[in-house]
Amino acid sequence: MDTIASLFSFITTPVSWVIVQFHSVYGAIFGPDTGWAWGLSIVSLVILIRICLIPLFVKQIKATRAMQTLQPEMKKIQERYKNDKQRQSEEMMKLYKETGTNPLSSCLPILAQSPFFFALYHVLNSIASNNTIGVINQSLLQSAQKAHIFGAPLAAKFTDSADKVAALDASLTNVRIVTAIMIVLMSASQFYTQRQLMTKNVDTTVKTPFMQQQKMLMYIFPIMFAVFGINFPVGVLVYWLTTNVWTMGQQMYVIHNNPTPGSKAQASYLERLQKHVTHHGKTRSRGERAIVKAIVAKGRDRNEFERKFINALTKAGLAAQVDGTVAKSEAPSVATAEDGTPATGAPKRQQPKRQSKSQRQSGGAKPVGGTEPKTTATSLSKSDEPSDEPSDEPSDAPDAKPAGAANVKKTASKPGSGTRSKAQSGQRKGQQRPKSPSKK
Repeated sequence: MDTIASLFSFITTPVSWVIVQFHSVYGAIFGPDTGWAWGLSIVSLVILIRICLIPLFVKQIKATRAMQTLQPEMKKIQERYKNDKQRQSEEMMKLYKETGTNPLSSCLPILAQSPFFFALYHVLNSIASNNTIGVINQSLLQSAQKAHIFGAPLAAKFTDSADKVAALDASLTNVRIVTAIMIVLMSASQFYTQRQLMTKNVDTTVKTPFMQQQKMLMYIFPIMFAVFGINFPVGVLVYWLTTNVWTMGQQMYVIHNNPTPGSKAQASYLERLQKHVTHHGKTRSRGERAIVKAIVAKGRDRNEFERKFINALTKAGLAAQVDGTVAKSEAPSVATAEDGTPATGAPKRQQPKRQSKSQRQSGGAKPVGGTEPKTTATSLSKSDEPSDEPSDEPSDAPDAKPAGAANVKKTASKPGSGTRSKAQSGQRKGQQRPKSPSKK
């Protein structure tokens, strides 16, 4: 660690100067030799650095979301050119260039913060070694060595020997208790930050290897902090615990107010936004208007939560505008279909059901919207019954036909009656109709 910190010795002078300036302010309030003055100086240094890194943090969020969107395309490229690594790299770079995405952008805040971290480590290590560094002269060096945070000197480590801790006017037990608690808090804050990012702010509609990588980092980073933390001075632990707490709060703010599309956080946010807009009839801030504007611009590409949000506004008689504002809708409430298109309340035209071959032959299928017609079988059964009434025609006439048979023939030949003729019925040969009894 000392070798790595020495590489950033060029920045130790600005870091030590900032700490001394904050110490002059807090020393006038709490005393120049107290742990509060030096501890709050380190905390203020963290806050100042993190405020300067906010633009990089915003860029990190955009890069992370862009990488999540590109994961399916990246997976296709890997599968297509799995045997050609050079072509695979070329296609990846082409994809990054077309979409304007830089995979290193998600690491910018950590990379930009690393020089300050190692410079602070170099400053505190010099204080523990009783060496002046940067703008910290001999008097400030003695004041920093007397400063204790909960009984632990700023320059003490968990792995220091009892003699070295005694030289800093402290006990080894106090140093190890304080450093152990700070290491646990540092690792726990790092784990919680990664966990809320994975469970709340990840698009659940897309399953990509990027999610598995983030899940692994959620467990690897806290372990790394715990292992390296035993070699950090108390002042560095204060620095890293402060920056972890800052990151956690910053992440919670982003998840609450600008969640990732398709995530659980977006579902909660749009539900809160819908209740507020429905109650007041307008959007209240520029951020809300930007989110509503983005949802309207998506059109058919809206996800499930965004469609529910638009439908809820429509049912309340409101309409989201292109500029992100919300206005009262004069048109009747129109629900939005799953694909993002409006669906009218008029019933769809029903197509007639297709009849099977047996139904067409029997003529017994019930048409849509009509009454069931009388089938040929019904007509035949009625006409086949023997009639007891005397017939007017002479029984000896050779061409005499039963009255029922005539009715059947007349009904069967009538178009549109739902019956069929003898040629259409496909009756077996030899089948004859019963004749009515002759008049005697």
